[in-house]
Amino acid sequence: MSTESSPYRGVDTETKALPVLTYENKYVRLFGPSLDLKLPFTAPMSFALRARYSDQGYKASDAAELIGMTERKGGLWLGARAEWQLPWVQLGTEWLGDAEDRSGGQQIKLDASRRFQLGGVSLKPHLALVWQDSAYVDYYYGVRAGESRAGRASYAGTSTVNTELGLLVNVPLAPGHSVFMNLSHTVLGSAIKDSPLVERSGVSAVRAAYVYRF
Repeated sequence: MSTESSPYRGVDTETKALPVLTYENKYVRLFGPSLDLKLPFTAPMSFALRARYSDQGYKASDAAELIGMTERKGGLWLGARAEWQLPWVQLGTEWLGDAEDRSGGQQIKLDASRRFQLGGVSLKPHLALVWQDSAYVDYYYGVRAGESRAGRASYAGTSTVNTELGLLVNVPLAPGHSVFMNLSHTVLGSAIKDSPLVERSGVSAVRAAYVYRF
């Protein structure tokens, strides 16, 4: 189950109940909307080609404030991810580009996390900076000339950096059974906050799941 607020004006917080599929072996890793093809690297570094599906976007029917806007769609993103496992922190970097060329955009993520154990409970706080280019921001948060209205001026998005803070909690229940929860808050970059479509300075999400490993 996931509950996530929207940055768009008038769009309510959305709650979804979806199954989460996971699978991992020496060559691939599947976790929800992300699929990694692992490449041979020597520890403490790992590298993978990544495919991810994103449902970001909106329809004009989602809110009265979006009437007259052309639908913005999510889709498939392709790229790569590298990780470095150091004694006291895990560092990662990720690049993704719009494979369906809907936005023509790309984004780069730099992140750091560390896992702690409290008895059997695992805690993993993380911090990330996500750069999104002007094509990405303009597609999802821009207002074209034909979409402008009174109170909704034309707006051309520029590149920006979002800041993500989060905490992943994993609680084992029995062999093969566990519950995890991912809490996150994203502080939106100024080019997104300045959009006439946006009413929040940040968005929050809570994702929880029961996991059974075969």
